[in-house]
Amino acid sequence: MRAVVYRGANDLRLETVPVPRAGPNELLVKVAVCGVCPTDIKKIRYGTVPPPRIFGHETAGTVVRVGARIRKFRVGDRVALHHHVPCLSCHACRHRAFAQCAQYKRTGITAGFEPAGGGYAEFVRVLPFVLPGVVKIPARNSFLEGAMLEPVNTVLKAVKRLSLLRGDTLLVAGQGPIGLMFTRLLALRGMNVLATDLLQSRLELATEFGAKWAVSPKSKVQSPKPGAKRFDVRCSALSAFVLRVTRGRGLDAAVIAVPSDAVVREAQQLVRGGGQVLLFSHTRRGDQAALDLASICVDEKDLLGSYSADFTLQREVARLVFSRKLDVRRLVTHQFPLEQTAAAINKASHPAIDSLKMVVGSG
Repeated sequence: MRAVVYRGANDLRLETVPVPRAGPNELLVKVAVCGVCPTDIKKIRYGTVPPPRIFGHETAGTVVRVGARIRKFRVGDRVALHHHVPCLSCHACRHRAFAQCAQYKRTGITAGFEPAGGGYAEFVRVLPFVLPGVVKIPARNSFLEGAMLEPVNTVLKAVKRLSLLRGDTLLVAGQGPIGLMFTRLLALRGMNVLATDLLQSRLELATEFGAKWAVSPKSKVQSPKPGAKRFDVRCSALSAFVLRVTRGRGLDAAVIAVPSDAVVREAQQLVRGGGQVLLFSHTRRGDQAALDLASICVDEKDLLGSYSADFTLQREVARLVFSRKLDVRRLVTHQFPLEQTAAAINKASHPAIDSLKMVVGSG
């Protein structure tokens, strides 16, 4: 079969590799589509893991072989895969810190070599311990929607980490695919979302996804409600705007969906005492930033992190995506054939006005 093999930093090669052999407790899935994830981009660009590997973990496809001991799935089932599943019994799992579980940190889907997701290949082998995370795709829904379950799961997990009341006001900094998912899920929960981004096209989409206000350093606040006021807001005036719309209270929470230390510091200032700042994009180890620790201690402003998915949310995520309450189809702007995976990753690494989510199809 064809597969895009990682051979080192910024070195992806289209190669011919053996089709994986599924055991009696495993599935073999023909890949239809795989999303391009920033986590894989960082591994590829910076060479943070040893080669060779076949990346790609936002995967959907068709079951072509079912292990003899498996009863839940049949050949021909259209499925969305989930590459990390915790043991549910270790110390980390008992604290619901699933991403810190030793089993969770193993990747349970492979197209060969060290398991790394395998979605940038024509076939993948699904190992037994991640089978509980596999979801069947309804007939009315597409493979593309199935592939988006994993990133939506990561966002829903993060949303559930926040202590929110209906009607609270939140900042979502960054309106890329992940930021837009945050905006939509928070709006569905009755939150007042202030969305920020540098690109006007993304701000317009944020209002369609439910943001009450959308702010750019170069544009006006956009409101989806007819007749609503529009405020001229510059970054330097964001604090005054927040105080105005919250009647002097400040934000209840802020979600940082961009890897910017300056945005984190600004968010710390904008949230009220007892509010929360959640980091979602600061995933590069070794980065350090100056913080006002008294704002955390004296003002009781929580600084939180959220990473990866929670497979116990899969049913809820599937309902959101397959019902199209969160219409992930609108996030996908570019689709590439398997042989152009490197181009897809390069495109995703350089956001543009016309780009959001990239996906790769194996044909």
